Amino acid sequence: MGRSRTRSPLRHGPAAPARHRRQRDGRSRPASGPRSVLGGRSVAGQVFVLHLVIVLLLVVAAVVALVLQVQRDSTQEARNRSLAVAETFASAPGLVEALDSPDPTAVLQPRAETARELANVDFIVVMNTDAIRYTHPKADRIGKQFVGTVEPALAGEPVVEEIEGTIGELVQAVVPVKDGDGTVVGLVSAGITTENVGGAAEDQLPLVLGAGLAALALAVGGAALVSRRLMRQTHGLGPHEMTRMYEHHDAVLHAVREGVIIVDGDGTLMLANDEAHRLFSLPEDAEGRHVLDIGLDPGTAELLASGRVATDEVHRVGGRLLALNQRPTDRAGGPPGSVATVRDSTELRALSGRAETSRERLNMLYDAGVGIGTSLDVTRTAEELTELAVPRFADFVTVDLFESVLAGGHPDGAAALRRTAVTGIAEDSPLYPRDEQIRFVASSPQGQSLTTGRPVLEPRLGEAPGWRAQDVERSGQVVEYGIHSLITVPLRAGALVLGVVSFWRSEKPEPFDADELVLAEELVARAAVSIDNARRYTREHSMAVTLQQSLLPRSLPAQSALEIAYRYLPAQAGVGGDWFDVLPLSGARVALVVGDVVGHGLHAAATMGRLRTAVHNFSALDLPPDELLGLLDELVGRIDQDEAQDEQVAPVTGATCLYAVYDPVLRRCTVARAGHPPPAVVRPDGSVEFAEVPAGPPLGLGGLPFESAELELPEGSRLVLYTDGLVEDRAHDIDVGLERLREALSRAGDSPEDTCRVVLESRRPVRAGDDIALLVARTRVLAADRIAEWPVPPDPAAVGEVRAAVSRKLAEWGLEELTFGTELILSELVTNALRYGGTPIQVRMLHDRNLICEVYDNSSTSPHLRYATMTDEGGRGLFLVAQLAERWGTRYLPAGKVIWAEQPIP
Repeated sequence: MGRSRTRSPLRHGPAAPARHRRQRDGRSRPASGPRSVLGGRSVAGQVFVLHLVIVLLLVVAAVVALVLQVQRDSTQEARNRSLAVAETFASAPGLVEALDSPDPTAVLQPRAETARELANVDFIVVMNTDAIRYTHPKADRIGKQFVGTVEPALAGEPVVEEIEGTIGELVQAVVPVKDGDGTVVGLVSAGITTENVGGAAEDQLPLVLGAGLAALALAVGGAALVSRRLMRQTHGLGPHEMTRMYEHHDAVLHAVREGVIIVDGDGTLMLANDEAHRLFSLPEDAEGRHVLDIGLDPGTAELLASGRVATDEVHRVGGRLLALNQRPTDRAGGPPGSVATVRDSTELRALSGRAETSRERLNMLYDAGVGIGTSLDVTRTAEELTELAVPRFADFVTVDLFESVLAGGHPDGAAALRRTAVTGIAEDSPLYPRDEQIRFVASSPQGQSLTTGRPVLEPRLGEAPGWRAQDVERSGQVVEYGIHSLITVPLRAGALVLGVVSFWRSEKPEPFDADELVLAEELVARAAVSIDNARRYTREHSMAVTLQQSLLPRSLPAQSALEIAYRYLPAQAGVGGDWFDVLPLSGARVALVVGDVVGHGLHAAATMGRLRTAVHNFSALDLPPDELLGLLDELVGRIDQDEAQDEQVAPVTGATCLYAVYDPVLRRCTVARAGHPPPAVVRPDGSVEFAEVPAGPPLGLGGLPFESAELELPEGSRLVLYTDGLVEDRAHDIDVGLERLREALSRAGDSPEDTCRVVLESRRPVRAGDDIALLVARTRVLAADRIAEWPVPPDPAAVGEVRAAVSRKLAEWGLEELTFGTELILSELVTNALRYGGTPIQVRMLHDRNLICEVYDNSSTSPHLRYATMTDEGGRGLFLVAQLAERWGTRYLPAGKVIWAEQPIP
């Protein structure tokens, strides 16, 4: 009805010529910007589309060609590599003898796996002429029939084929193994998947894509320039555009929820939209008449006829209070007249009520963002959600989570849920209590939310049979209690459903509606992020704790040189990277290690494990402390260099270490440190001093050597090693911490256990901000009657004298059972020293937990264990030593070396 009234003035009234003049003058023309460029019906749009299609086709063609080239290169490379590896392994020395051996698998399997890893292929299989496998990367495939073509290889010719295997598309080669007369005695197959061999053409892909993007940018820029020029010349106007513009104006005027009245300079009503007709009850023929003659109340008619400026003037029209705003239309060169807008203030009141409700909901969402997730605890985060929503949104709120989520794991949809949080306006509700284990039936709202991952609204619980099926008796009690409406929302974190949140209403008589369902979804969505973060933290913390506990020493090794006690206290921040270790060495010596990796969490614990393992491996080489720290520093530098490309992996720089080796025979302790606090020494008389050990740089910096210091430790001295968390905190400097440690050590008892207790009791606060590792070792000395030494003259006849002296000493120690093996061990070691070593030569025996035999010579060459053949004159001595001794090895000294062997004492 309104459109028939208002279109005529728009198109044929006095205002139309003025509009046409403004458009001809260029004051009201469509913009010639990006929208015009993208117009498909314009010339510029067609040029733009054409350029874009051509460039896209070129880019796609280049990428397709490159992909095909990569596939061809990958297949050819796989064929070449698999054939080369198979032929190389088939011609390896000793392969024919291994095939004829009683157990070919025992001989060939380790060789095949080593060759496979070096050649970077997926498998190397050795088989007999019946195609029965002797080797395979998977042990369960050994002894089974080989899958592939072997007939050409049996005829003496290699064969390469492409097959679809269990690990994808692969290429495998089968070559024959021939004996000396050319007879095929076995087969070797090597295979590799094509996806493991890349082509060099992949490097061209960024260049092709870059060129395509550049061409696309040029095409867009050219089309935009052409379009702007066309728009300047034609103004962008045409019959269809003009018609569409009038239709849009007309539609907007009649669609707005505000009355619009246009009056010309003479007071004639030019336009009144549908909302103005409704609010003022205007007659059908109001347009074209004077505003004083259309039945308006005098105040409103006078305002419209005057054309004066008005802002939110309130006029009573019928039963409504109307707010009018009026402005003249000739301020920017337009036609004389005025335009007025009308709003029903009675409806504004209702809108303001809804606005207040919306404001309260926004405040609740803001409070949810601030108040939910203040801790990384799953249970506490769920409680924060319930405390926020009660009573502002619901009268009772419950959160049910899967058991595995509470432990930091992934949710198990088939498992039961546990009521994690319950909050309500009263404590006597019949809802499931906290910590109750619940299994929701599929027909319940909670079961539907868990299954579908969508919220469910039950406005009237008393009429919901699916909800009652969960627990008929308890459901009846809930309805009788007054709870009448329910919203259930799944706790979703990505694709995972962690649990379900239930909002219950009892006090407010109105049921939950669709708008409140949306609000509940928003609240739960924000809480789900925090709960998932807490779950992930719980999982990572548990993993870090487990990793750290598995990496720290669970018990100290048996040794006689030191009496040791230790303590490890984690920081409040969680799992850290402090560690310690006790490592028995040759010659009754013991190594003590204390280290610190900066930071906390899983990465720090893992880095600590890597460094501890490296120290274990390096200590087996019997290196001096300064050389060991040098190797450890080089290792950390390589680790940092290898991981520098990964932004998610933090560098190891910041790790410190102290390495000390105590010799109970010489009563000396050799110490070196890399950025670590110096050790404390408590003398038998109770005096405390911090050893002057050169401070090297932290591990990983490189470029500077490490220096060691030798300490003379009388029997009963205590060596105290620690990490910086014991002596340093934010409130005090390290000098203050060292002085406190000195004072605590001076009043501690003699035993290492008592020393640890007193030191930690003096530490305040009880839980520090950094980890604390403390290692206290009281020195012991190997008695002189348990040490035997003999110089050996450079004469082969001296071997017999050594055997005789050894027999007498073993009889004196009551170790006659070890006489034969010890004589044989020392005979071989002394003979090797006489034959290959340099003078002077010395033999030493130590009666410790084990019987230790040592032979020193002035040479730096070390013997190596090997299998002697039937024709070899030597090579069997060390083999006998290795069979008789529990452990043996070589220890290098500044001048010469020591070859040692240990035997268990029965």
